[in-house]
Amino acid sequence: MVIPSTSTEYVHIPVALPEGVDSADTPVRVALVAHRANPADSEWHDAEWAGSDARILIGPDASVELAAGDYRVWINLDPPGSEDVVRKAGILTIT
Repeated sequence: MVIPSTSTEYVHIPVALPEGVDSADTPVRVALVAHRANPADSEWHDAEWAGSDARILIGPDASVELAAGDYRVWINLDPPGSEDVVRKAGILTIT
């Protein structure tokens, strides 16, 4: 996905929840990082559900503003039970 740095919009991340898990019971966080390492605790942002997608608002009028560059998009799902799922979800380019 490519987004201009002047745009404020939601980044949508498709999510396949484990069978029997409801998104209403599953907190979701997103990290957008310019490095190749796993995100640090401070790089995670609370996200919200939009159907089967997680989404986070980014841009100049949002709490997450990104400079031009390439970012790795990570998602963290915490469904009920012992799982705490962290996955790399793609690349976001800010122009």
